Amino acid sequence: MPWSLLRGGAALQPTELQLEAERIIETVGALRRRIEERFPGSGLGNLGESLQGIAVNTIQRLKEMARPILPLRAAIAVAILLLVSLPIGLIATADFPAGPPSIWELLQALEAGVNDLIFMGLIIFFLVTLEGRIKRRRALHALRELRALAHIVDMHQLTKDPDKAMSPAGDTPSSPQRELTQPELARYLDYCSEMLSLVSKVAAIYAQTFDDPVVLAAVDEVEGLTTGLSGKIWQKIMILDREISGSVGQ
Repeated sequence: MPWSLLRGGAALQPTELQLEAERIIETVGALRRRIEERFPGSGLGNLGESLQGIAVNTIQRLKEMARPILPLRAAIAVAILLLVSLPIGLIATADFPAGPPSIWELLQALEAGVNDLIFMGLIIFFLVTLEGRIKRRRALHALRELRALAHIVDMHQLTKDPDKAMSPAGDTPSSPQRELTQPELARYLDYCSEMLSLVSKVAAIYAQTFDDPVVLAAVDEVEGLTTGLSGKIWQKIMILDREISGSVGQ
């Protein structure tokens, strides 16, 4: 059976995948510790812990996706065998009329046979690629989780306005509390940018694992999202750096 048609089933060697994922996990763990040491009990630190858990689960997910789903393959093999044997049995037990068929009857039989072959081919293709679609759905679910995490990181930096840190006057009763100094705010924003980069790296593991255009497109979306959000953060960091450099120069 052409199980190589199972899109998304092809994977890299487990040692390569595990080595790459382990390095990402170590980097995420280091970032989480740095955040906790500088901003203990912060929501950003909790996000770092969540990202570390996702990265750890990624190894197990990829190992499971690399393994064949044997019960499903057995069921598909039986279904294809029955599907192929059905027309053979019908032909063997058919009661053909005596005498040569007419041209019209031959054309009708040929058209029906071609339609049946096309229909059977579509069914077989659907069954053979079923395992790949199941694995693709699992990968897309994990990527949606990473995309949601990126948006949550963006929410944490949303109220970290460098202008307000440099000039806190003019706040209203509904304004968010701004307790960070300029250097602390710059470090906080830098942590947000690093976390977004690591979210992108975790997503990239799926691109290295699955040769599937849908998964690759989803990974590209996550990478584009994190790059865009990180760009906004670095604009804030540049404003803070100029202000801090100007204050030191004075």
